[in-house]
Amino acid sequence: MLLLTFAGSALGGLARHLFGGWVDRRTGGGFPFGTLAVNVSGALVIGLVAGVRLEAAADAVMVRQFLMYGLLGGYTTVSTFSLNTLSLLQTGAWPRAAANVAGSFFLCLGAVWLGLVLAGGSSP
Repeated sequence: MLLLTFAGSALGGLARHLFGGWVDRRTGGGFPFGTLAVNVSGALVIGLVAGVRLEAAADAVMVRQFLMYGLLGGYTTVSTFSLNTLSLLQTGAWPRAAANVAGSFFLCLGAVWLGLVLAGGSSP
């Protein structure tokens, strides 16, 4: 189980680097859109995974561990969000920092809810 979580984290970190960088290159910087896109998309997927009712079989538990704690845990990141927000504050970009905090909170919360709804579940 530990190796699956480890492998998922490595793949999630790579996906975060590639997707977040891709978004940042296309949006031109000035706002951490890459981190926001990663965290919102990860929130949507974790909602989907949490909303899918898996059998209690050991294989199903391992799949959920791999996806939720490994892959998505490595993919989404509060540390990058925090660093981006602090950098905006330190440069005096208070409105952008506030938009990053509010946008991340509400978009990620909404994405988890949407994932649950799309998966046909109502709670994790």
